[in-house]
Amino acid sequence: MEFDLQRVRANVRNASTEDLLDRATVYRAGLEPAALPVILEELRSRGVTAEAVVAHEGSRQPALYDDTGTAITCQRCRKPAVVRQWGWHRMFGKLPVFPRPFYLCDEHRLREDSNECPMNESPEVGR
Repeated sequence: MEFDLQRVRANVRNASTEDLLDRATVYRAGLEPAALPVILEELRSRGVTAEAVVAHEGSRQPALYDDTGTAITCQRCRKPAVVRQWGWHRMFGKLPVFPRPFYLCDEHRLREDSNECPMNESPEVGR
């Protein structure tokens, strides 16, 4: 697939500031090299300082990374995953069929009081 800078610019203009901060920090390893300057320029135009970018990166430190060094995305949203937890794969969203790992952000991680039926929780592992 060919890199289309105009399409990247349009995508960046429509993205939320938090999404752009994630792309510029934890998802940086998976970006096309020409996309990063576009993202950083959009953040500057929105009044986001370099210090705010560094602070955001610090707040995302517990993110999980794959073997290539790219942050793993939460399976329920676009935020970086912070925990790998075992839960049930459900047929039609209801019937538990088999256990499998889930990569989840802090907001979506399975809690003790959840009705998601977590099997066990692996420790939070950051790279």
